[in-house]
Amino acid sequence: MVGRYGEDVLAGDWRRRRVVPEMDAEADLVVEDADSGFCGAVVGFESGAVVLEDRHGRRRNFPLLPAAFLLDGQPVTLRRPARSPVPAARRRTASGSVAVDGVRAQVAKASRIWVEGVHDAALVERIWGDDLRIEGVVVEPLDGIDDLGSRVRDFGPGPTRRLGVLVDHLVPGSKESRIVARVTSAHVLVTGHPYVDVWQAVKPAALGIAAWPVVPPGRPWKEGVCAALGVASPAEMWRRVLSRVDSFADVETPLINAMERLIDFVTEPSA
Repeated sequence: MVGRYGEDVLAGDWRRRRVVPEMDAEADLVVEDADSGFCGAVVGFESGAVVLEDRHGRRRNFPLLPAAFLLDGQPVTLRRPARSPVPAARRRTASGSVAVDGVRAQVAKASRIWVEGVHDAALVERIWGDDLRIEGVVVEPLDGIDDLGSRVRDFGPGPTRRLGVLVDHLVPGSKESRIVARVTSAHVLVTGHPYVDVWQAVKPAALGIAAWPVVPPGRPWKEGVCAALGVASPAEMWRRVLSRVDSFADVETPLINAMERLIDFVTEPSA
């Protein structure tokens, strides 16, 4: 039978007998391990093996064996280049998210995030602006939330038209909490932070002060802060506050948590 049909073509390791191209395992080259099916980009070498990282950030090491990898579905033999690749540091946005290069901002979705005023909007833009542009979510400032209920009704929220609202001083028993309690639509999420004003959500250390001044009841909070810190006007103080915010690390956790919840809510795919 052997003489009639010749050598069994399935015997042995067929990949070891094929002549396959060799190529340098350059940084960011995307290949697939032929045995396991693991697909990832070259990020370095360890103990003679190439390190691949998949799109979820998982890393695995693979020996540089002949014909051990697939490139565009074809077997290749990887070799270590004369100069090892240096993994590129991942760029992150001000919110701490991994930056996505080469992606244009989406056309604005119907869903929105509302904030109480222009200062809130500027701070949100400083930290989460990159993320929101990629998601196509517009942030709109309100002039307070006294008429929040009617504004929500006019907006007409729905499954594909969600609304997130960020509220200052959202604590039990406050005027803000009573207003928020009247908003009951399943397509609206109202959340917030406990600070009197969004200024106070900026960490004092970012401004070089030990703590935000305590303003006596009955006195406008912003004016009281300016007086305590020796700043001429709220406008000048706000410029100083905003200039000291570079990322999420400069603001308090309750604001971060509130914004992340709102972004998740308005970008969640409709059922």
